[in-house]
Amino acid sequence: MIITDTHTHLYSELFEEDRELVISKALELGVERFFIPAIDSTYTDSMLKLEKDYPDHVFLMMGLHPTSVKENYKEELAHVEEMLASRKFYAVGEIGIDLYWDKSFLEQQKIAFKQQIQWAKKYEYPIVIHCRDGFDEIFDILESEKGDDLFGIFHCFTGDYEQAKRAISYNMKLGIGGVVTFKNGKIDTFLNKIDLKHIVLETDSPYLAPTPFRGKRNESSYVVQVLEKVASLYNMEVAEVAAITTANSKVVFGV
Repeated sequence: MIITDTHTHLYSELFEEDRELVISKALELGVERFFIPAIDSTYTDSMLKLEKDYPDHVFLMMGLHPTSVKENYKEELAHVEEMLASRKFYAVGEIGIDLYWDKSFLEQQKIAFKQQIQWAKKYEYPIVIHCRDGFDEIFDILESEKGDDLFGIFHCFTGDYEQAKRAISYNMKLGIGGVVTFKNGKIDTFLNKIDLKHIVLETDSPYLAPTPFRGKRNESSYVVQVLEKVASLYNMEVAEVAAITTANSKVVFGV
């Protein structure tokens, strides 16, 4: 049984003391594929080292996270463009809109999001979307960019059923993580209405640990708890859900 974590920040400083152990633990449980989103240029070197250390298991994305869109966003975008031109990546991400912490750079976030979608199309890469309090803004941009060359993952999906259907209409898979295990997560109330072909699994580690680890550091091995919850919602065998969601990730990332 091969399990895929489509979104994990294994280069995070929170894994500095035990990264090797964390990855070994995940591998032992069958989590063999780790897709690594970018945040900004300060993490590029640690991402590249992670890939070098685990070349058979780690697959890198490149992008500028919306919360890193600040006064210097043009320089950060230039770094993304340079990296995309210099080597292979598996997605442009994570990119999008985040209005939870700070709304003062909304226009710049929109510019960065659209520009990075254009680069994804140029290189025929999927996009991996970060959305927090920004569904309307993201859907407006996706509407303007829709087409066969637009596809990817709506990472850490926390919307409602109608928003899920709209995301899927733009060729997006839904990235399902720890929130599906929360009592107040709400997506567990409608997820089984969505065909499993539209679902991929993720942790977003070290953030958003699933029950029973909620409030603690998340790890890629905890995608097993997400897998088990999704299997129960669909009334399917865990191995079957693992196989389908991993196959879905291969469709998106091409590997």
